[in-house]
Amino acid sequence: MTLLTPPGVYTPQADTALLAEALRDEAVPPGAQVLDVGTGTGALALAAARRGARVTAVDISWLAVLTARLNARLAGLPVRVVRGNLLAPVAGQAYDLILSNPPYVPARAATPPRHGAARAWDAGHDGRLFVRRICREAPRLLRPGGVLLLVHSALSGPEASLRELRSAGLKAAVAARGFIPFGPVLRARRAWLDAQGLIEETETTEELVVIRAERPV
Repeated sequence: MTLLTPPGVYTPQADTALLAEALRDEAVPPGAQVLDVGTGTGALALAAARRGARVTAVDISWLAVLTARLNARLAGLPVRVVRGNLLAPVAGQAYDLILSNPPYVPARAATPPRHGAARAWDAGHDGRLFVRRICREAPRLLRPGGVLLLVHSALSGPEASLRELRSAGLKAAVAARGFIPFGPVLRARRAWLDAQGLIEETETTEELVVIRAERPV
C-alpha cells in the first residue's frame, strides 16, 4: 500500500515487512481487537484493519500519530490512533493481537533521545529499553488465546525476550527470522558494537527476529 512517510517518521523497512509476514500467518477474525504499539506510519495497523480487525495504534510522536491518522483516512480504514508512551494509553484494555516494532538498536547513550530521527531506533546500551517494557506489560493486555508479535534485532537479546515472556506465563518462540545488510546506523556504530561484544569484527549482516508469544486459553 502507498503510505505517506514524512521526515521524522520511521519509514517501513525490512523489520516492518518481516512482522507483516508474521501477521499474515495469524488467524485474525473480523472484529478482533488489535493493538499496534509504536505504529509510525501506521503500516501494520492498516494491514490488520484490512482484515476486518478493530485496530488501535499508539505512538509517542505527535508527527507519527498524525501521519498514521492521515494514512488510515486515505486508505478508508477505521484505525484509532492515540499518542502515548508504549502501552500506557491502553492500560486496562484487552486485545486478541498485539503488534510491535519498537526502537531496538543498541546505542552509546543509556537513555533514548527525546527528539530527532534516532528516537525511532535508539534503545539504550543493550537495545532493550522498550523491548523489555513490552515483554513485561503486553502479557497483561492479552486475552486468553491472544498473541503478541514482536520484532527486534538479534543484537537486542531475543533469548532474554523469550525468558521474560515465558516468565509472564506466555508460550513464546521465534516465529520468523530475516537477515539484512548493516544499514547506515549500524555501520556508523560498528567499532562501538564490536567493543561491546555485540558483533564480530567481520560481521556485515543483521539478524531480525519476530517473537510470537501466546497467552494460554
